[in-house]
Amino acid sequence: MKILGIETSCDETGIALYDGKANQVIFEALYSQAEEHDLYGGVVPELAARDHINRLLPLLKNKMEESSLSLKEIEAIAFTNGPGLRGPLMVGAGFANSLSFALDIPVIPVHHMEAHLIMAKFDTDDLTYPFISLLVSGGHTLIVKVSSSDKYKVIGQTKDDAVGEAFDKTAKLLKLGYPGGPEIERRALLSEGKHHFSFPRPMIDSKDLNFSFSGLKTSVLYKVKDLLKKEDLTDDTVNDIAFEFQNAAIDCLVKKALKACKIERSQSLVLSGGVAANKYLRNQLEKYKGAINLYYPDQKHCTDNGLMIAFAGFQKIKDRSNDFTIEVKPRWSLENV
Repeated sequence: MKILGIETSCDETGIALYDGKANQVIFEALYSQAEEHDLYGGVVPELAARDHINRLLPLLKNKMEESSLSLKEIEAIAFTNGPGLRGPLMVGAGFANSLSFALDIPVIPVHHMEAHLIMAKFDTDDLTYPFISLLVSGGHTLIVKVSSSDKYKVIGQTKDDAVGEAFDKTAKLLKLGYPGGPEIERRALLSEGKHHFSFPRPMIDSKDLNFSFSGLKTSVLYKVKDLLKKEDLTDDTVNDIAFEFQNAAIDCLVKKALKACKIERSQSLVLSGGVAANKYLRNQLEKYKGAINLYYPDQKHCTDNGLMIAFAGFQKIKDRSNDFTIEVKPRWSLENV
C-alpha cells in the first residue's frame, strides 16, 4: 500500500510516499523554514502556516513527476493532526483531507510524537514491545513506557521548558541563531574548557522521572549578563558556555532515561525526537550499551519529516473509515492516542 505522509506541525514542510507492504520509501522531501525564522529568533506561527501553503503542493507535484507517478497511485494519506502550532497543523490537515476527498482514499490523523516514537522500528527488526522511549524535541521532553503499538504511558516529563526549547533559548542568549540545538553542539565541540563553567543539573537526583530546564537556562542568562558587564564574552567563552550547558542538559536526560529502564525493568531504550540527532547525547548513551539495548532512527529522520508520518499512518490503516472532518489538536496527550 502506497501511503502519503504529510508533516506540518511547526516550521518544516515534510512529505513522503511509503510503500508499507514492501517497506520501501518511494520518495521523500523536506523544506525547512529555519532561515526565515532565524530573523526573529524563533518560529512565527503565522509565517510558518503561510509558507506551508506555498510549499506543500509544489513539493508533492515535483516528487510525483520525478518518480513518474500519478496521484491515483496514492492509496492512503496520513497527516500530522497534533500536537503543534494550530495554523501549520490546519494547513496540513486541510491539504490532506482535500486530497483524500478528491482521490476517494482513506485519510489517517497521526499524533506527531507517536510518529517520532515508533520511527526507530522503521530501521530495526529486533525492537520489540515493551520498551522505554526518551522522546526529546523542541516542544517535548518525555519518558514513555511503550507497551504496544497503541498503548503509551508517560512516566516522566519536563515541568517547564522542553530540552530543545532550552537549547534554542540558550543559543539566542549567546547570539548563535536558530535553531539552537545544532549551533550549541557545534560550538561545544570547539570548546577548550578554559573557563571551567559549572551549571546546575536541575532535578537530576529527584526520586521521580521528571525534568526541569528553566533553572539551567536562567543560570546561563546570569552568567552571560555578568560576562557582558566585564566585556569578557569572547568566542572562546561562548564555546565553553555551550559545552557546559550541553553537558548539564544531557547529564539530566541520560540519568533519568537509565533510571526509567531500571524501574520498569526494560532492556530496551529508544531515543527519538529532534534532540535525538545530538551526537553527544548518543555518545553518552552508547556508554551503557552493555546494560541496555539502545535504538534510534537514522540521523535525518530524527527531526520532523514526512516519512515518520507515513510510517505511523501505515500502522493505523486497518479498519479506517473516512469522515473528512478537519479538526486538529494543538495540545494532545500521547496517552490519549
